[in-house]
Amino acid sequence: MTAGSTFTRAVESPLVRGGLTLVLGVLTGNIVGFGRVALTAYFLGTHSQADSLAVAMGPTDTLNSVLIDSIVFAFVPLLTASSSAERTALFLKLSRGFGWVASALSAAVILSAPWLMRALAPGLDPQHFGAAVTILRILSLSTIAAGLGAVHCALLYTGRRFLPTAFYQAALNTFTIIAALTLWKLLGVYAFAIGYTVGAWAQLAIVWFAARSGLKTAAAPRCEIRWREILSKPAFFVVYAAGLGLNITFTRAYATDAGPGMAAALDYCMRGVGVPLAILVNPISNSLLPEIARLRSLLRLREAFHLIDRTIGLAALAAVAGSVFALIFRTPAIAFLFQRGSFTAESTGMVSAVFLALGPALIGWSLIEITSRSLFALRRPWPPVLAAYLPVLFNVAFTLRMHSTDPRLIGLGASLGLLLGFAALFLMLHSHRGRWLEQG
Repeated sequence: MTAGSTFTRAVESPLVRGGLTLVLGVLTGNIVGFGRVALTAYFLGTHSQADSLAVAMGPTDTLNSVLIDSIVFAFVPLLTASSSAERTALFLKLSRGFGWVASALSAAVILSAPWLMRALAPGLDPQHFGAAVTILRILSLSTIAAGLGAVHCALLYTGRRFLPTAFYQAALNTFTIIAALTLWKLLGVYAFAIGYTVGAWAQLAIVWFAARSGLKTAAAPRCEIRWREILSKPAFFVVYAAGLGLNITFTRAYATDAGPGMAAALDYCMRGVGVPLAILVNPISNSLLPEIARLRSLLRLREAFHLIDRTIGLAALAAVAGSVFALIFRTPAIAFLFQRGSFTAESTGMVSAVFLALGPALIGWSLIEITSRSLFALRRPWPPVLAAYLPVLFNVAFTLRMHSTDPRLIGLGASLGLLLGFAALFLMLHSHRGRWLEQG
């Protein structure tokens, strides 16, 4: 077989095409995301108004990501294992159930927004507190679209139909940019929140029509799986993802006490961490987890563990190299990407100082994610769940002990906590390996 024919067969494979589509979606979403953040910097800079957007959008983005990832992670295998009619019945039950769950979450956030904002941004300028509450309420409507959309994405994944699902972040960022450009003079900072929410509903419309086209719902049997069993499926992943999300949520909340613009500076830095994190974790997960699940089903656990070790080693090299490169060139990169309009040279200095401590978070965060998802694929959920809460516990203790408003120390607790969490998870992986092999 020639190299050309091998390449052709690989490209024609649905799994390869699907993986490439997802990677393209991640890259597109993050490229457009840079445009969204650059536009935010242009209009808002690092002032208190930018803080009001950051403290509302950051937690909402985390909540929506936890909801989407948990539903997709939990129900793609269950939907895939079902027959055609059973899959349709399960999908309809999931749509109804998680539609209500997402709506309840959205309503809870809307009603409790003032109290939530006091916890999420204790040091926010009082003049901008009301704006932050309103922004949070607008953004919370996106949670309904995220929950419903995740169920439809899960069904599309079972049919290896990746194109409608791949550009979720791109849709959010594109609509946010359009709304900000067209509504800024009329609505100001609220234009960003409206654009984000419209983007979430636009993406729901895309996956809704893609998933339901040709779906025979009239003849679907009754789903026999009980709600208790359904809700238990994503429970471990929800708890795990929430633990990791709390680490940055606490850091952002503390940053509001460090002075005006500090929470916004932290969110600008998160773009520099989040983009390489997504590019590093998502492609590896898409290719690694199915192989680990296959090896587990064949009881070839020793090979699965060797594969995990090699992947962690390669990911560590990539994360360390990327982090060092970003730290060295952080100031000129920030100036090139953001320094225009309301984002001044002073803003560049502030963001550069915050990134000095937050940038290394890429290392621990990416390694925790890759190791945890591998253990979830091996059906060993407890070590990832335990490790996910070490970063935030360490971060809280370290940050409150330091009690520093120096921008160079704002994200240090988060970065060190993630490294500690990965070290603990890696030790658990190796210390329990012998027992897991015997049980396997």
